[in-house]
Amino acid sequence: MAQHGPKPSLNTPETRGHTTIADTVAEKIAGMATREVPGIHNLGSGMARTIGGVRERMPGGQPSITRGVHVEVGEHEAAVDLDVVVDYGYPITDVAADVRTSVIAAVERMTGLDVIEVNVAVDDVDLPGDENETEDGEHRVE
Repeated sequence: MAQHGPKPSLNTPETRGHTTIADTVAEKIAGMATREVPGIHNLGSGMARTIGGVRERMPGGQPSITRGVHVEVGEHEAAVDLDVVVDYGYPITDVAADVRTSVIAAVERMTGLDVIEVNVAVDDVDLPGDENETEDGEHRVE
């Protein structure tokens, strides 16, 4: 007669196998969570933003979600380093705290990893009119 139900010698389904999460997966999650925070203008250090801006303007170019984001993923933990540009007028310490909260919540919820630290380096402040555009939002020269 056949027995029904789980076999006593097997582990539960969630413990059968091993899951690995690539650094780039966690970087994308952290990048998206950072961009959602009010007061974040952009991510990346000066040179990375310049090179990324050129790539985005090329035909078929898309913005890089992971620019300015570095995540080290271990077996159970992750550490996040961010380079950000804050909009002028926002309190930097409040924006950094909001970024930490957003990144930790997103990465932990989506990956199950414990985020042990989120380091936020404020690389620049975006001032109104910094982008050399006319008042109607068009570039002055083509």
